[in-house]
Amino acid sequence: MQHTEYFVGWGTLTLINAGLAQAKGRSGLLWWLFSIILGPIATFLIVVLPALHKGP
Repeated sequence: MQHTEYFVGWGTLTLINAGLAQAKGRSGLLWWLFSIILGPIATFLIVVLPALHKGP
């Protein structure tokens, strides 16, 4: 049962990271894939990297 909770939490984190990446103008799919491997490290990178939006 504990392994299932771990995978659910990790999967949720990957979806959150994809949404954060899209909000910053980055590829949600690419960051979703990075998040599967890197997890919380990908979250940190998404947060500290500047947004790609170059509008008003």
